[in-house]
Amino acid sequence: MKHIKKIIVVMIVAVIGIQVYNQYTSNVTGEAQEDKVLNLSVASDPVMDPAFVTDSYSMPMIKNILEGLTRPTNDGEIVPAMAESWDVSEDGKTYTFHLREGIQWNNGDPVTANDFEYAWKRIINPETAAANASKMFIVEGAEAYFMGEGSEEDVKVNAVDEETFEVTLTEPAPYFIELTARQTTMMPVHQATVEENPSWATEAGEEFVSNGPFNFVEWNHNGDYTLEKNEGYWDVDNVDLDGVYVRIIEDSMTANMSFESGELDFIGIPFNTIPADAIDSYRANGDLDVTEIGATYMYKMNTTDEIMSNVNIRRALSLAINRQELIDNVVKGEQTPAKGGIAPTVAGFEEDRGYFEDADYDIARDYLAQGMEELGYDDTAAMPIVIQTNDNDSHLAVAQFIQSEWERELGVQATIETAEINVHFESMNQLNYQIGRIGPTVDFNSAYAFLEHYYSADTGQNRTGWENAEYQEILDKVLFEEDEAVQHEMYIEAERILMDEMPFIPIYYYSNPQVKSERMNNLFVDGMVDVQLKEVTITE
Repeated sequence: MKHIKKIIVVMIVAVIGIQVYNQYTSNVTGEAQEDKVLNLSVASDPVMDPAFVTDSYSMPMIKNILEGLTRPTNDGEIVPAMAESWDVSEDGKTYTFHLREGIQWNNGDPVTANDFEYAWKRIINPETAAANASKMFIVEGAEAYFMGEGSEEDVKVNAVDEETFEVTLTEPAPYFIELTARQTTMMPVHQATVEENPSWATEAGEEFVSNGPFNFVEWNHNGDYTLEKNEGYWDVDNVDLDGVYVRIIEDSMTANMSFESGELDFIGIPFNTIPADAIDSYRANGDLDVTEIGATYMYKMNTTDEIMSNVNIRRALSLAINRQELIDNVVKGEQTPAKGGIAPTVAGFEEDRGYFEDADYDIARDYLAQGMEELGYDDTAAMPIVIQTNDNDSHLAVAQFIQSEWERELGVQATIETAEINVHFESMNQLNYQIGRIGPTVDFNSAYAFLEHYYSADTGQNRTGWENAEYQEILDKVLFEEDEAVQHEMYIEAERILMDEMPFIPIYYYSNPQVKSERMNNLFVDGMVDVQLKEVTITE
C-alpha cells in the first residue's frame, strides 16, 4: 500500500510539472512552437553568488549566466571570452588579459577590468567569508590578505586600464588559463549591484546583473527558474536557444517520469540523475550514453567527531564495503570502484594504486577492534554511527547498501538521516555531521586539483576537519617540481597519506549515465561537469 501511495504522489507531482511547463512555454517565452526552449531539471535551488557556490548543480548554471576571461568549449578547448587575448611573462607568473571592446552587462554598463579586480578581491576579502576563497590563493598576496596577514593593496590583481587586467601568481601554473574558464571564483560581478543590493544573488530578473550568454530572469524558489538569451552578449549570434527552463526536482524518479513524458530534454549530471531502476531499460533500448567525469562519490567523515576522530574506525568502515557489488546491483551506471583520492580521468592515474583491497572484511574487523579498544567501546551497538545524505532515492539506496554491509560484516548498526540538499551541504560545511555523502568535482583535470581540497582543515572543500603537516609539505613543493616523473611520485605519496588517514571513504569514480531528447543537440557534459548551453541547438 505504501508503494502504491508513493507512485500516486509521484504521478501527481509529474502532472503539476506538466502544467507548470505548459504555462512557462505559453506565457513566458511567447509562442511555444516558435521559441527554442531547453527544458532541464536540477535537484536543488541554485546558489547564485560566485563567492558562496560549492555544489555541482549551481556551478554549471552560473558559468552560463556569468562569463569569465575565458571559457571551455564542448571539445575541451579553452577559448577567449571576456578577454580576447592575453600575454604571459617569461617567468610564467604574470598574465596580462586584454578585454574585448564593447562587452557589457545586461543592464548596458560596460564590463571592464575593474569588474574583475573587484570580484577577485571580494572573494578573498576576509569579511566576505567566501566558501572557496582558498581557490584564489594562487594569486600573489591573496592568502595573506584572506588570513589577515596582508592588505588588499598587496593582492596582485590590477586593472591597468578599463580593458587591461593584470594578474601575478605565486608560482608558474600552466593550468591557470583553464582556471579562468572553470572557477566560479574568477567570474566577474557587477560592483554597484553587489554593493547596493543585498538580495542581488537571491532573486532573479533586474536584481541579477550578468554578462554571459543567458540572463537569469525569473526564480520561483524551490520550484523553477528561467534563463533567456542575453541579446547584448558579445557572441549572441552563436547562441541558438531562446531560453532555458529549469525545474527543481529533488527526486530522481520524478525527474525520470518528467523526461519520459516529454517535459525534460535531458537527464544526467548535473541536470539530475537517472534512477538506478531505469538505467537498464535505457541501456537495453540504446538510449543510454555513459561518459566519465572527474569526480568521486564519497562519504566524508567529520574527524572532529569523537568516533570519527579515530583513524582505525575510519579505515574499518572504508574496507567493509563491496564497491563492485554496489555498482553492479544498486547504482548500475558503469562506475569504477574508487580506492584512491584521484579520479582515473587524470593521466597516470587510470589504474588502481593498491592502497587497499575492496571488501577486505577481515582487515576491516581488525581495524574495528583496534579502534573500539582505543575509544573504550566493547559493544558495537553502543557506538553510534550516523550516515547523512540528501533527499534522493539513489543516494538513499547507496546508504542502505552500505548500512547493510557494515551491520553484516562489522556488527555496526548505522542509522541513516536525510536532509534537503542545501541543508545537507551546509551541515557538512559547518562540521555538524558524522558521515556525509558528497560528490565533489574539480576545476581542472590534474592530480593537484583533487588533492588540494585537503590541504588544510580550513580549505573550502575539505569539510572533514582533517589536515596533515607532511601532506601540506608535499603540496607546497609539488608545483615547483619540474621533473614530471618525480612530480608524479610526489602526488602518489600525498594520495597514500590520504588513503592511510582516510578522512573520507572513496566509493566509486563517477560515470555520467544520461539520456537526451531527440529535439536537442550538442548538450555535452564534460569531465569537469561544465555545460556550454550556448552551443545547444533545438530541432522542432
